[in-house]
Amino acid sequence: MQINISTRHGHVSTETRQWITAKLEKLPKFYERLTAAQVIIDLEREENRKVEIRLSAEHADDFVATAESGDLLGLIDIAGRKLEQQLRKHKEKFIARRSAAHKQQEVT
Repeated sequence: MQINISTRHGHVSTETRQWITAKLEKLPKFYERLTAAQVIIDLEREENRKVEIRLSAEHADDFVATAESGDLLGLIDIAGRKLEQQLRKHKEKFIARRSAAHKQQEVT
């Protein structure tokens, strides 16, 4: 999975970038078809930082999670949990549709 991290109104240390990359590399265990991740970190205000994570997957719409707070690492955790939930739900729907179609073929 290709990961792109960009910042607005500031910069992020290489250690933080490595930590974000490590967090995002764990997401394919929830949905294997992920192809790319884009992280946008907005550091305009110290007390209200923003993070947006956009995941691209094969044969699916993009998954997007945003979070706002003062703690940058906490924001990544919050957005990561939101993405995990979206990926789990999408995978469950995908499996349910495939299973329902298979059952319907057996009946006919």
